[in-house]
Amino acid sequence: MAKIHTQMLFAALKKLKNAFTDLLPIILVIAFFQLVVLRQPLPQLGEIIFGTILVIIGLSLFVQGLEMGLFPIGEAMAHALARKGSIFWLLSFSFALGFSTTVAEPALIAVSQEAAEIASQGNLINPDEVSEKRYALGLRLSVAFSVGMAILVGVLRILRGWPLHYLIIGGYMIVMLLTSIAPKEIIGIAYDAGGVTTSTITVPLVTALGVGLASIIKGRNPLVDGFGLIAFASLMPIIFVIGYGLIIFK
Repeated sequence: MAKIHTQMLFAALKKLKNAFTDLLPIILVIAFFQLVVLRQPLPQLGEIIFGTILVIIGLSLFVQGLEMGLFPIGEAMAHALARKGSIFWLLSFSFALGFSTTVAEPALIAVSQEAAEIASQGNLINPDEVSEKRYALGLRLSVAFSVGMAILVGVLRILRGWPLHYLIIGGYMIVMLLTSIAPKEIIGIAYDAGGVTTSTITVPLVTALGVGLASIIKGRNPLVDGFGLIAFASLMPIIFVIGYGLIIFK
């Protein structure tokens, strides 16, 4: 029992060390500019140190949770659905996974609310709370639906063996064409929406789904075919949000 506890302690310390190593460049950059360029002591140094310790602990626990929970469940569900042999349920799960993980993404909620406030101040929508909430919700649903479709297309690509670069290049050609006719008020939001969708939950689950599928389907290489789903999750929201802007802003 004591040996097990010792092993667990060493494993926890190793995770903390790895998390500290990952955060060290950020700490050094902030310290350099604060002490060398600005030449000022760090304000509230005690709180900053305590907060940094909490971040290191939280990051190590988060990475451990990914390894223990999200990656295995993503691969396990991919294997189970592939063995079931039903493309309908596999694609349904892919869409639902992308939609559900994105619609509750905090970064997307924050960006949608900020976009609604700015649109209201610019008289692009009615300056009232109901219109702002409706606009923000429509933006969130557009992005979530687009991510669901993106994961669906990515899984279909793995099943059919379609070349990734053809789909990505074709997708960005569509983005360029839509950008030329899109209202200028929506272009920046649309391009930002492609970034906020790659959340801390979506990325590991979707990556595990892709790798799991590619590893169980005959003729597929997990390294070649298992990755690339996140690229679709960053591309599709741009297209759908521009479409949303074309509808909202006429």
